[in-house]
Amino acid sequence: MAAAFERVARETQGVHILVNNVWGGYERMIEDGAFTWGKPFWEQPLWRWDSMFSAGVRAHYRASQLAAQTMVAHRRGLIVNISSWAAQKHIANVAYGVSKAATDKMTADMAVELRPYGVTVVSLYPGLVRTEKVMEAAAWLDLTNSESPEFIGRAVAALAADPDVIRHTGTVLVAASVAENYGFTDIDGKTPRPLTLTDV
Repeated sequence: MAAAFERVARETQGVHILVNNVWGGYERMIEDGAFTWGKPFWEQPLWRWDSMFSAGVRAHYRASQLAAQTMVAHRRGLIVNISSWAAQKHIANVAYGVSKAATDKMTADMAVELRPYGVTVVSLYPGLVRTEKVMEAAAWLDLTNSESPEFIGRAVAALAADPDVIRHTGTVLVAASVAENYGFTDIDGKTPRPLTLTDV
């Protein structure tokens, strides 16, 4: 990972936007024909916890460390940590909720340390995103208010283009609310309804 950031810094003007979206623990949601994602914690495989923290939280932390070096030097930048309402309410399983809560806390604390350098850090909550893995489990899910992956990209682009984005630093933003505030739609022209804690 460090080599990739070094190459970007060498070949460009540095990293100005970082979206931490990599995550683990979604593998094998369906095992032997059963949807295992929502099983209680004592029936969850330990690999799911480990994957969420190594391929998720730790990877976000490390990528942010590397990006922050050039952002601090240039006194500007945007770090977006993709998170979830599971940080605030039990959704699906314990490992998922604890890892997302860790992500939001990391956002808040990084924001404190980076704000003096003009660097913004936010957590962004998508709704249900129609990723390949989600679509594999579509039979068990309600997709009526779902979002395309591109919709989340549009939210990041809108934040990156805002000259006063620092006002959001350290906060949790909901992608569909960002769409309402910045005036963009999903790729199909629809505007997903922003979810709140009571909706999820």
